[in-house]
Amino acid sequence: MEFGNLEGLEPVSPNGQYFSSDVITLSVLAVLEFEIPIIDAESQTMSLLKNVFLPISPRFSSIMVENDGKKEWRRVEVKLEDHVNIPIFPSNLSPESYDEYLEDYLSRLSTERYPQGKPLWEVHIIKYPTSNAAGNVIFKFHHALGDGYSLMGALISTLQRADNPSLPLTFPSRQRSESKKRENFFVTKIFSFACNTISDIWWGISKKEDDLTPIKSSNDAIEFRPSTIATMTFSLDQLKSIKNKFGVTLNDVLTGMIFFGTRLYMQEIDQSSSTADCTAMVLLNTRLMGDYMPIEEMIKPNSKMPWGNRFTFLQVPIPNLTELSNAEDFIRHTHKMIKRKRNSLAAHFTSRLLEIVNKFGSREASSRYIHRTLKNSSMVISNMIGPVEQMSLANHPIKGFYFLVPGLPQGFDITIVNYMGNVRLAFKMEKGIIDPQKLKSCMENALDMIVKDSNKNPKLNN
Repeated sequence: MEFGNLEGLEPVSPNGQYFSSDVITLSVLAVLEFEIPIIDAESQTMSLLKNVFLPISPRFSSIMVENDGKKEWRRVEVKLEDHVNIPIFPSNLSPESYDEYLEDYLSRLSTERYPQGKPLWEVHIIKYPTSNAAGNVIFKFHHALGDGYSLMGALISTLQRADNPSLPLTFPSRQRSESKKRENFFVTKIFSFACNTISDIWWGISKKEDDLTPIKSSNDAIEFRPSTIATMTFSLDQLKSIKNKFGVTLNDVLTGMIFFGTRLYMQEIDQSSSTADCTAMVLLNTRLMGDYMPIEEMIKPNSKMPWGNRFTFLQVPIPNLTELSNAEDFIRHTHKMIKRKRNSLAAHFTSRLLEIVNKFGSREASSRYIHRTLKNSSMVISNMIGPVEQMSLANHPIKGFYFLVPGLPQGFDITIVNYMGNVRLAFKMEKGIIDPQKLKSCMENALDMIVKDSNKNPKLNN
């Protein structure tokens, strides 16, 4: 059943339209890992979805429709039973065997299209114990519903603090550490700001496809091919210690470690790839930086931290092992490169250009540009902030969680989330191309080398 007519419908955001085309369709998979077995999950989940989840946003009760060539949201009646799935696996297998079933299930979810005529979200309840959890619940969202910030807020709204459900979940501050004097910025940095913008725009226009390497294959339509999924967990305190010693940001440490570990992996597989041209697409939240806001504040008109798709990508060249002499150099080079990319309007210029093309030309043309830019690079890195306290869903404590972004036309996607004092990295890789165990070993080696270099210096100011 549909509600209303085509007049006065909420338009799908530009980013939402780009990522819901025949050219590219993106989703977000959030995987919640439970401490205890999932019991009576279906009825409790239905109640939470009806009473808590659906009221968060009208988009969760809407489908996308075409109106004069533009996509808009139309309200429909939601049949919750059509959105909740409980797969059946063979009984009495080992946790390691269920690891493989879960990975295959996530791989299939990543390539499956959403059913026509239904709101663009799903819940999948995995009752079987894996190596990491007694059970798993997977939320699948179409990216047109919102970006990671919005969907994280929606997901958290359905969860409670495990220690005290009456208290709200809290999050680490999202404020940048680079809060230097603004009055000096426009005086001393305006020239470099303009130069960086021009240079980055030209570099983006002239950028060719990355070299084929152990992390990038020549296969087409990678987003529809089977994938391998692996995760790693690191201590947040250890990463913060490195951050403080080097005088950089936590994101700099994580991105530098990923770059370094990736290059170590490439070198181990193929020595000649150590100098190959590789680019990472690093997601940038374009909202005013600050803490997470309640959903009711996000959906208000003119909110400072609004609901929706408010992000762009920074194109960051991955440094070569031959260019940098040690692990510390990777962290410092990454810090300088990302800072320089932020000190540029190139990403915002591209966003405005795509909006113009979408408005006066073709939405498909904008989607093709985004698809080509992503396909030409070697990896995507996306980062979200999770709560400090342990969460629970229907009185089931959540021991860990991670997320994936299916639909990217690449064979190597990395997502990061912190939760309960840990940082979780999830790798989504084209199956048969990247060796997950060897990659994880190289990431661990990269962190060990970074820690050793950081211990050589008491505290360094940038």
